[in-house]
Amino acid sequence: MDYRYHCAIPAAPGRNELPVNPCGLLDFGLLVLSPGQSWTGEAGDREILAVVLGGRADFTVGGSKFPAVGGRTDVFAGKPHSVYLPAGCTFTVEAVTPVEIALPSAPSDLAVEPYVIEPARVATGRWGAANFGRDYHQILTEIAQPDLPASRLIVGETYTPSGNWSTYPPHRHKFDNLPAEAAHEEMYYFRVNPGGGFGISRVYTDDGYEENFTVRDHAMQMMPSGYHTVVSAPGYTTYFLWFLAGTQRTQGAHEDTSLSWVGRAVPTLRDLGL
Repeated sequence: MDYRYHCAIPAAPGRNELPVNPCGLLDFGLLVLSPGQSWTGEAGDREILAVVLGGRADFTVGGSKFPAVGGRTDVFAGKPHSVYLPAGCTFTVEAVTPVEIALPSAPSDLAVEPYVIEPARVATGRWGAANFGRDYHQILTEIAQPDLPASRLIVGETYTPSGNWSTYPPHRHKFDNLPAEAAHEEMYYFRVNPGGGFGISRVYTDDGYEENFTVRDHAMQMMPSGYHTVVSAPGYTTYFLWFLAGTQRTQGAHEDTSLSWVGRAVPTLRDLGL
């Protein structure tokens, strides 16, 4: 199997790490705790956004305490609570209920205090139309939360309905050429509903590399470069936590020009109620 761009992350008790990582900036961990269990870590030279996938936990970050953070039972049950963990901090997470927490991270030298992002701060909406329509949560982005400090991380969630496509037309984040494109690495962490379902993820590059792999729970798509897109199998909804990091936090993506005509059809499709 070619692990250049994808893998599965374990979901064992404690902190789970990526078995492989082709990215130079982004990293990811998955924290799984039972009630009463705790885990202590250090951010080091990285900023971390702890996104509560399901359950509740108490966070102690340096001298700051954030009790009972969380609320949704799983990623398909509403908007998330998140905690921004700045570089240089030591933090402890203690589970109040069974809890799963995603830990995307990127290098940072930003000196700020930790903070909680409540669900009310998470922006929602719909991208695309027709059978490439999908719903999103913007958790920590320059556009939706311009007042929340971060050095590199850009984080959100996407829900792709049964039979639909996401990130379509496919796009890349290869060059700093704003406003058209910004150079970013990106990762997707997947869950599927109902359990046991699947989707397909495709990544391809300008130099001819291509892979298509089966998306299941805890799959990771890692994109140091390349165009990317995802489709849900009929009968299943795929979720992915997406996060990016680059030289700047301004977002910009370049669509595959051979498919950009599909994107131009979105206003017409929406006018038709699709």
